[in-house]
Amino acid sequence: MSDLLPKTNLLLGDLTIRTTEMHAAGEKIRVIEAGFPEMKGTTLLEKRKWLMESADQYRKFLLLEPRGQPDLTCALLVKPDSPEVSDVGVIFFDKDMYGAACGTATLCVSRYAVEKKLVQPASPETRVVIQCPSGLVTTHVQYHNGRTGQSRFQNVPSYVFARDVSVNVPGLGEVMTDIAFGGGFYAIVPAHRLGISLTDSSTDAIQDVAGAFLESVRTKVKICHPDNKDLAFIFGTMITSTDNDAKDSCNDSCLELVVYGKRMIARGPCGSGLSALMALQYQNGVLALGQKRQFRNAILDTEYTGSVVRETRVEGAGPDGAGVSGIIPEVAGRAYFTGSCTFTLEADDPLAVGYLPYRGAVSG
Repeated sequence: MSDLLPKTNLLLGDLTIRTTEMHAAGEKIRVIEAGFPEMKGTTLLEKRKWLMESADQYRKFLLLEPRGQPDLTCALLVKPDSPEVSDVGVIFFDKDMYGAACGTATLCVSRYAVEKKLVQPASPETRVVIQCPSGLVTTHVQYHNGRTGQSRFQNVPSYVFARDVSVNVPGLGEVMTDIAFGGGFYAIVPAHRLGISLTDSSTDAIQDVAGAFLESVRTKVKICHPDNKDLAFIFGTMITSTDNDAKDSCNDSCLELVVYGKRMIARGPCGSGLSALMALQYQNGVLALGQKRQFRNAILDTEYTGSVVRETRVEGAGPDGAGVSGIIPEVAGRAYFTGSCTFTLEADDPLAVGYLPYRGAVSG
């Protein structure tokens, strides 16, 4: 059985971690409230790096079986670098990696912050500023008669990193893709270029083809981030049902699906992924300033509303670091509470931090 266990140092002693469980558009989010160790570092990014390098067993403890499940994202609440500027800090991670951003978790944490009185509620909307690894994100949560509703957030500057990148994918040959940033980097590709259909192909087929494509893109494309090299990686692929340069390709609704990490499929529309997609569509002239578009997940048919708030300049961005034109996108959706959990560990548990129930599996 030992070959099924993650290769990591075991946690020492008894352990109790408290969480609140949420979802938005079907995407599951685990908000971590208490129980993690005090992280070393003075900034959120330094704490994130310490967690990755020195305490990764906590991620595995929550996301591997028997406590975790596939395609679940955790949002670890931390003190922001500048409490006078932001209300809460968040570190994101899933079964495979630490993300730079998560739009769905942002929607969940914003409502959580109002419900749990981390900020003073105000009608008709309560403003919550969240520090993410990718930067500051301003959110607004509907609030009326003591009840919260839909959330919306203006994301970090989003932009097209590279266009018409050709990658060789085993079994498919050369595939052309665009790379864009929406809090994380995404390879954006129409489904027909991968030989699949978002409406007719099986989930397994989409997962396998998109996973192979994503692996090829990560091997071929060198990513650079204008501010932090630790954020310079391709998080996932955004697959669209139609081309993103034809004016009749989406109209008011766009069907899409994100595959991220190590072939995990997003249940929801993916806020950071659709921010990247909006940057590409805006540059292609198929999404206008202020135009609202529904972005629908191809599996559950759940949706977020996206729009371009304004143009911006992103200094130091792009393959050559010369800077690029970008946008400030806005994403709106509704988050829901689904429960609360207390996760425990007994010091003599032989499975300690958890396990992957199949051979050849790798976590993180």
